[in-house]
Amino acid sequence: MIGKIYISHAKADQHLAQSLAAALGRLGLESQWASFRQPAELGWAERVMYGIRSSDLLVALITEEGSLSRTVHQEIGFARGIDHLIVPLIEEGSELPFLIDHLTPIPFSPQRFPDAVGSLIRAIRAFTRLEWLRVSCPHCGEEMTQYLPTQDSVDRAWAGRTGLETMCSYCQKGITIDPRDFSPCR
Repeated sequence: MIGKIYISHAKADQHLAQSLAAALGRLGLESQWASFRQPAELGWAERVMYGIRSSDLLVALITEEGSLSRTVHQEIGFARGIDHLIVPLIEEGSELPFLIDHLTPIPFSPQRFPDAVGSLIRAIRAFTRLEWLRVSCPHCGEEMTQYLPTQDSVDRAWAGRTGLETMCSYCQKGITIDPRDFSPCR
């Protein structure tokens, strides 16, 4: 069962890591990386090792910067050393580090990052039963919890380039949710 995910990324890709963490959080999955919600009293290396060890999966964001990042390579090496499950997300034109070049990555372009997030979520759903979705209403701002749509419903909406329709339980207004990363559409 996957409940915690460590996101390995280059400093320049923090915005991608934050976007991924937000999508995972909407599904009740905890995500972390070296500088995220860790006690400042612990050194950087300890934060990284603790974060990876306490996670169930390492997602490696491999962009041009990520493929050159010593930090990303070291985090991948540590995860490999403890036989951790690793899923690489690779930006078009980038190269996988040699320790994970045998893995099948999830490709993305900067404009299509939500597609990669959706593919990752689909893969996680194959390992883990995810039941709940946290949605922040774009109209009233309240956060509500509802059942996660079936993967078949998500796949149909994604293929049809439509959203998943729901209703805010607070203000009773309709909400359309992106089937890839479960963010409310504006």
